[in-house]
Amino acid sequence: MNVDAVESPHDLATIERQRRVDLAACYRLVALYGWDDLVFTHISARVPGPEHHFLINPYGMLFSEITASSLVKVDLDGRKVDDNPHGVNPAGFTIHSAVHAAREGATCVLHTHSVNGVSVAALEDGVLPLSQHSMFVLASLAYHDYEGVALVDAEKPRLVRDLGDKRYLMLRNHGLLTVGRSVAEAFVAMYMFETTCTIQVRAQGCGRPLRRIGASILEGAPAQWEAVTRGTGGRLAWPALLRRLDAIDPGYRH
Repeated sequence: MNVDAVESPHDLATIERQRRVDLAACYRLVALYGWDDLVFTHISARVPGPEHHFLINPYGMLFSEITASSLVKVDLDGRKVDDNPHGVNPAGFTIHSAVHAAREGATCVLHTHSVNGVSVAALEDGVLPLSQHSMFVLASLAYHDYEGVALVDAEKPRLVRDLGDKRYLMLRNHGLLTVGRSVAEAFVAMYMFETTCTIQVRAQGCGRPLRRIGASILEGAPAQWEAVTRGTGGRLAWPALLRRLDAIDPGYRH
């Protein structure tokens, strides 16, 4: 079902509620896996319906505190469009709004400043084909050069140009970004991205020669990804991830 084509307000409200739960879960999972950066960076998700409205975190909350109801609804300029009492950081939505506006299918945009991600983003060669995880990243990876803290709209066209139709974007000297058709897809993509960077940092830290995966094997990565996920992408792992969160603290659903 194309959720953005649904006309019933009741259906839209139901879908928005589920998207809020998924996005809150995504914030909690990012914190659980240690990819958060205090209250900085953001994960955004489009709200179904004719308006270009999005959900984003209340500025100042730790990712581990986010709940479905605390998420703030904003427009493409990062301005609040609901009566949520929490504040937002419009400047923090700059990167996200650029991607959402350019990519109709970009339901979720996830951005991190993790130690391992930024470490690899600082390397001239970027991501190397060193692991099975890296195969899937390299199959859909783009790079964007650092232009300072992303606060101005002038950078948006260049960021959109560099991202193109890719799922993974390495922001040089800055961090990682994934784009998903769902919250689940964006999170699982970030798991692959972060794991790729962690493995690379550890391998390079050994100070020994590195064995790279051959180009002929890398070419088969997209088909292999479809096979291992049974064509469901991030949806295969998402229910299990939610069960893990529910066992720890189901409060994110509130």
